[in-house]
Amino acid sequence: RTRRKRQRYVEKNGRCNVQHGNMRETYRYLTDIFTTLVDLNWRCSLFVFVMAYAVTWLFFGAIWYLIAYCRGDLDHLEDETWTPCVNNVNGFISAFLFSIETETTIGYGHRVITDQCPVGTMLLLLQAILGSMVNAFMVGCMFVKISQPNKRAETLVFSKHAVISLRDDKLCLMFRVGDLRSSHIVGANMRAKLIKSKQTQEGEFIPLDQTDISVGFETGDDRLFLVSPLVISHEIDAHSPFWDMSQAQLEKEDFEIVVILEGMVEATGMTCQARSSYLAEEVCWGHRFSPMMSLAEGFFDIDYGAFHHTFEVGTPSCSARELSLAAARLDAHLYWSISSRLDEEPTLTNQAAKQPDS
Repeated sequence: RTRRKRQRYVEKNGRCNVQHGNMRETYRYLTDIFTTLVDLNWRCSLFVFVMAYAVTWLFFGAIWYLIAYCRGDLDHLEDETWTPCVNNVNGFISAFLFSIETETTIGYGHRVITDQCPVGTMLLLLQAILGSMVNAFMVGCMFVKISQPNKRAETLVFSKHAVISLRDDKLCLMFRVGDLRSSHIVGANMRAKLIKSKQTQEGEFIPLDQTDISVGFETGDDRLFLVSPLVISHEIDAHSPFWDMSQAQLEKEDFEIVVILEGMVEATGMTCQARSSYLAEEVCWGHRFSPMMSLAEGFFDIDYGAFHHTFEVGTPSCSARELSLAAARLDAHLYWSISSRLDEEPTLTNQAAKQPDS
């Protein structure tokens, strides 16, 4: 029987496969308009960037034209004794160009405001202030968007498969992570979550329940020095959600393991996050990752061609619980056999001592 393919919660490239619908309180996006603009895709961001400047230029250009029209400057273009509000404004196009020169502080010198127009002076101050605010807001949005470390996560790679095998006589779930860049991730931290549907004792169904998977938080092994590829290990113990899972049960399970790597980009100082996931069929029981590192002349050579390679190793097919019970029974058997032998040694010694007397 073929297993039904599970819908991923997080794609292999880290994209969260979640869409928000039926959101009625859309005004909340406007209360944080800066983040909303930063989160837009590049096409929409460039459109908003262009429109923000174009609208303000057109708006103030129309006001400059309206001032010239109301004052009668357009009717005295050839009158050298007439003092207009703005020199050399003879239509809407020239008013629009003066608006651009004012807001961008170009100042070609051909169109100049005169001191006989108080309304124009107030409008000039207002446009200069609002233009500075528009510049600060839009340039800030574009700078934050450009400097986002999203693309830095593209060079943080995870292995295609996770593996389960013995490490120090204990079953461990392992996956590999690496950094393709020579600039390092500072303070790299690894987390893992098990995404699986469950039903509580009260009958409540939780479709995407999240359970922590320990990758060394207690011992500090979750804090990585990611100079070379590392194999992240989760020891399957009594606190692990895989404690009762055997190889046969793994083939029937339906779950997803989400792995998250966080750290600070050394070049920019901004926080970066890389994500990936493993479905149940992407967990290989009885496999181990192939070695990648070799010692060259004066340095360590990393062969990324073997990053995703695994090979089979001898691994019990039972669960970690059954393996622990078997090891406990073996230890108890050895303990009692050794104790019985130690108890027999004084008896044999006494019998050997009595034989010469008889």
